[in-house]
Formats: sequence, C-alpha cells, structure tokens
Amino acid sequence: MFHLFAAFAEFERNLIHERSAAGRAAARARGRLGGRPEKLDKKELEMLKTLVASGTPITDIAQMWGVSRTTVYRYLEKK
Repeated sequence: MFHLFAAFAEFERNLIHERSAAGRAAARARGRLGGRPEKLDKKELEMLKTLVASGTPITDIAQMWGVSRTTVYRYLEKK
C-alpha cells in the first residue's frame, strides 16, 4: 500500500517539476528574466567607475546610491 502512495507522490512531483519548467521557459520566451533586479544601471555603473578613478572613497560612493560598500566592490569586480 505504501508503495502505491509513494508512486503517486513521485508522479505528482514530476508533474509539478515539468509544469514549473514549462512556465519558466514561457516566461523567458516573453522576455522575463529571473532573479533580483540590478541596483545600478549601465549609466550609473559608468559614473561609479569614474568616481572610483577620480579617487572618491568607496564609502561615499555607496552612500550616494544607498547601497553597501560590498555592492560597490561587486559591481567593480563584475563589470
């Protein structure tokens, strides 16, 4: 009896997985990307690089955009 319930549970789990994957694929086809939105856009990133090059302290730059110093360093490392 237990094996029968386990088989139904596994079947349902596979159906949920397939529907979720199909939903993500459909969203990507409509142009939606998953994940958290970026804090800074390209224009702000260029300004950030300019400020760093001019010697502005990272703490001041982070306060300008309301982000942490770690976020500023991540953007500098990533882009």
